[in-house]
Amino acid sequence: AVTPVARLEPVSVGGVTVSNATLHNFDEITRKDIRIGDTVIIRRAGDVIPEVVSVILEKRPINARKIELPKNCPVCGSEVVREADEAIARCIGGLYCKAQLKRMMWHFASRKAMYIEGLGSVLIDQLVDEGIVHHLADLYELDLQTLANLPRMGEKSAKNLLSALEKSKKTTFNRFLYALGIREIGEAGARVLAEHYCDVESLKSATIEELMTLNDIGPVAASHVVHFFAQAHNLEVIDRLLELGIHWPKPEKIQVNQQNPFFGKTVVLTGTLSAMGREEAKAKLLALGAKVSGSVSSKTDYV
Repeated sequence: AVTPVARLEPVSVGGVTVSNATLHNFDEITRKDIRIGDTVIIRRAGDVIPEVVSVILEKRPINARKIELPKNCPVCGSEVVREADEAIARCIGGLYCKAQLKRMMWHFASRKAMYIEGLGSVLIDQLVDEGIVHHLADLYELDLQTLANLPRMGEKSAKNLLSALEKSKKTTFNRFLYALGIREIGEAGARVLAEHYCDVESLKSATIEELMTLNDIGPVAASHVVHFFAQAHNLEVIDRLLELGIHWPKPEKIQVNQQNPFFGKTVVLTGTLSAMGREEAKAKLLALGAKVSGSVSSKTDYV
């Protein structure tokens, strides 16, 4: 996504000096009529993220320029597009865009995806900016000397990262699918796909109509899955990742007692659990055939 950010003259907000503030999206810019050179009121949303609340119109400069959606990505120069029913503008550069590659790597390495300890945003910036990593598979071809020579890295940290990369190769299919960052496919969607298809080869040939028969996979998510696996460069990266040793056990079909009170119900976990950790509780609920959601909605059965 191409997210507009306001550059501000430094100002103290709640004891913190702020020089940038989110503008959310271009619809918000239009709605608030924010222009270049405006004097604005800002706040820290949730006491964390600075955002522009409104414009002080009486202080607006004469001929203040409107903010327009850029035609090209400021990072890679690729075209920026915006679908008619979306507020978000997107760069079509994909992994050829360094900004998107960095974000993709961060997601790929995150705890709920491949969980590569030590691969944080600073190191990701170094690997991409230095031209060491061009796509996700390059991570698994890193060597000790290359890593140890990076600023603030050293041999010990390099060895730890290589160990974490090796450890991450043993995963599950649902984690791998989630790590790929397919649009509209979160943890729950990845789990549904993994349970139904079991491997990449069978998922590659899935149709939108077929995917829409699965729980929690609607038409938008289904179309994104089909589009993702239709892209040759995505398949090349996946094939390379598998060649480099990423693997998962073949899932076994587990017979769930459909008479248990959680089968088919949507459960939201809140607060601190005394008997077990949140992830353990989530796993137990899923094994009972429940759906675990992150927020309460009209579809929630238990909290």
